[in-house]
Amino acid sequence: MEGDFIKINEWMLPLSWLYGLGVRLRNQMFELGILKSRSFDLPVISVGNITVGGSGKTPHVEYLIRLLKDHVKVAVLSRGYKRKSRGYVLAGKDTGMSDIGDEPFQMKTKFPDVYVAVDKNRCHGIDMLTGNEETKDTDVVLLDDAFQHRYVKPGVNILLVDYHRLIIYDKLLPAGRLREPQNGKSRADIVIITKCPKDLKPMDYRVIIKAMNLYPYQLLYFTTLEYDNLRPMFCGGERPLKSIKKNENILLLTGIASPKQMIYDLKEYSQNITPMTFPDHHQFKQKDIERINEAFAAMPSPKIIITTEKDNARLFGMEGLSDEVRHNIYMLPVKIKFMSGQEEFNNKIIGYVQKNSKNSILAKAKDDNKPKNGDNTRHGAGTISFRNN
Repeated sequence: MEGDFIKINEWMLPLSWLYGLGVRLRNQMFELGILKSRSFDLPVISVGNITVGGSGKTPHVEYLIRLLKDHVKVAVLSRGYKRKSRGYVLAGKDTGMSDIGDEPFQMKTKFPDVYVAVDKNRCHGIDMLTGNEETKDTDVVLLDDAFQHRYVKPGVNILLVDYHRLIIYDKLLPAGRLREPQNGKSRADIVIITKCPKDLKPMDYRVIIKAMNLYPYQLLYFTTLEYDNLRPMFCGGERPLKSIKKNENILLLTGIASPKQMIYDLKEYSQNITPMTFPDHHQFKQKDIERINEAFAAMPSPKIIITTEKDNARLFGMEGLSDEVRHNIYMLPVKIKFMSGQEEFNNKIIGYVQKNSKNSILAKAKDDNKPKNGDNTRHGAGTISFRNN
């Protein structure tokens, strides 16, 4: 059911109250203009959450990349969590994961023609993308994990909420996992409930819609996880998930915020799942490799190791994996699927980019439909117009 992964540490609620004071003060300073939010002269779409841990940001950013990349020059700007570099870094074909972080590295590997950059200072990162000769043809910037980065004022602000950790049932850090009070959701133009069960009932939709209590200008969507074929990390061919035998033993190797949904989904194929979980963005060491080798060697056949795309990026260059592991380890690519309203969502995003882009195919199509003597003067990129509808 919704919210079933939430655990509240009641004894830490006083600390959450103090934490909340600080967050509310910061947000109030932005509302009063003491701290400044900056707009940019091109479309900027932010994807983020107000919960610590995974809510599906990377597959949702990748969905936007697929939606836009054939029409505009897309740039993804991320903080580059746990990277070993500093400042602004633009990913190239030889850029390592340690220079940009695992999620940006994953996106650059999957979409080599998309600009992927990292910078803790998102305003500076956008200036670099739009000002440097190499990337000045950028048409749209996708901000990864930037809902709290209020120094940038995005044209479209997308808030992701994990179905299993609905913010309406959670508490502020450190008692719960909220980064800011749940009323921060009012800054979102679009709210997406992620990781929904595929068999969500009409009554479930209605309960969540009512409980989220959004404003009329905010759009609400529901997405679920969809898996591609298992892909070998080192050798062999792809395997459909349905090829997993009911008696096959799965070592599920993850370094993500919450593997519970993956465990639940994989139980459709086998009940014999042994989770080996590491912290989110975990940097694997030799002692971890030894643990993996030993755990897999101890499992009876038939057996397989399944890991995530993020963990694949961190594990691929590691030495010491046994031959048995190398021959049986697969990554499980994840995409998101809209449970309803996909066409409306797509049209809203494309319409915003079309309205505010200068150089894209979408902008050309827009201009071709204008009167020849029309005034085409632009005064900076606008925001999506949900609040005026």
